[in-house]
Amino acid sequence: MKFQLPLPLWTIVAPVFAWLAYAGLALGGGGAYLILLAVALIGGVLAAVYHAEVVAHRVGEPFGTLVLAIAVTVIEVSLIVSLMLAGGPETTALARDTVFAAVMIILTAIVGLCLVVGGARYKEQVFGIHGVSAALVTLTAILVLTLILPNYTTSIAGPVFNYLQQGFIAIVSLILYGTFVLVQTVRHRDFFLPPEATNDEDAHAAPPSNKITALSFLLLLVCLGVVVLLAKALSPSIEAGVVSVGAPKSLVGVIIAAVVLLPEGLAAWRAAKNNRLQTSLNLALGSALASIGLTIPAVAVLSSFTGLTITLGIDVKSTVLLILSLITIMLSLSTGRTNILHGIVLLVIFAVYLFTIIVP
Repeated sequence: MKFQLPLPLWTIVAPVFAWLAYAGLALGGGGAYLILLAVALIGGVLAAVYHAEVVAHRVGEPFGTLVLAIAVTVIEVSLIVSLMLAGGPETTALARDTVFAAVMIILTAIVGLCLVVGGARYKEQVFGIHGVSAALVTLTAILVLTLILPNYTTSIAGPVFNYLQQGFIAIVSLILYGTFVLVQTVRHRDFFLPPEATNDEDAHAAPPSNKITALSFLLLLVCLGVVVLLAKALSPSIEAGVVSVGAPKSLVGVIIAAVVLLPEGLAAWRAAKNNRLQTSLNLALGSALASIGLTIPAVAVLSSFTGLTITLGIDVKSTVLLILSLITIMLSLSTGRTNILHGIVLLVIFAVYLFTIIVP
């Protein structure tokens, strides 16, 4: 009897190869080995997307998108905390820079790309406006309270909170995110379900078994872990490349954030391509909420134990771009229907964000 694997072979081999490549760093490696690490990173990302979609198909919306969002964010928080502990006072703005980069990538690049892909293929796409509205209201409140308010408090000179303010904002962030998850998964789960049937064949396929789902979930965590570790390992080379072309070091944070968000971005893109825009928006907005709603409390706890002063407030240029992004995405998603124009505008804002990092 011929043996048949429960999952495609490449989705199992890719994370194993990636971990072996990462382990090989202990033996040293030059330019050629960096190429091998990059290949392993791409393989890990593609495998993560596949396993995330298996889990999402089994548990259904909106739980499937929540799985990937929280899994990536927990690993992202672990990476930030480890870098801050290793870097000391020089990394006081790391959490702010990473969270801001992640939010801008999600709101303008990932959502913009999904709207362009869906608009080009289907002209118009529909989604449930109530779920998107709930996500944007919560996201706007957390972003303003954590990234803008620190510049205007007077108990201590900005852009930082004192320890009492920091602890209060951390609790508020957890309350807002926790309430959103409760609304998304329990009280108003129907707000986050697709408003109508789609043409996607995967949506009508039989869901995977519990055994395959559990295996995919385990492999998803394995993939996400190695993606972050490989991104961290490649960051010195990326930084050297950025410096060699004369670009600011802040661009490194954007590149690393983009790599960490790549599995979510690809999953959202594939959903939009298959006319499942609701899934794309659930994934993108949920990831943005998880990123800031869990990262800020985590670094606040770290600050209280280590005595590090955490810089949270963003500068004026970043504030303008953030507000522009929030206003644009609110207007774009205010009717329950999207077209290619909305996506182009968001991608242009993302291009401006990148350009002003390189040419401030």
